[in-house]
Amino acid sequence: MNIREIDHITLTVADVARSERFYHEVFDMPILTDAPYPGVRAGKQRIYFTTKETQPAIAPAQPTSGSIALSLVAKNPMNEIVNHLKSYFVEIVDEPKQRQGTHGKVQSLLIKDPDGNVVEVANY
Repeated sequence: MNIREIDHITLTVADVARSERFYHEVFDMPILTDAPYPGVRAGKQRIYFTTKETQPAIAPAQPTSGSIALSLVAKNPMNEIVNHLKSYFVEIVDEPKQRQGTHGKVQSLLIKDPDGNVVEVANY
């Protein structure tokens, strides 16, 4: 088997509309209109949002909001990323620093989404 990419991820959240709004407004991700679940487009991939009560028939053993860590890669320089997040009053929980990314060393910072999921925002 040869895996090409991740097609989508599904986040369990407390409030689907709040999560859609956060990812759309803060990260400028388009809201999906042609998908089986509410969500946003993240580059070529999708992020779906479900609640504990609206899980698909085959679901994680313990769907819990705030239990995921994900990394997003932005095109913007880090100073623009910081200023943008601050303009939305998003708390930076770990300041920009060099980390190891999929494609090598990366500058990134950490925030939390409204459910407490850790979101790394990186720039190669």
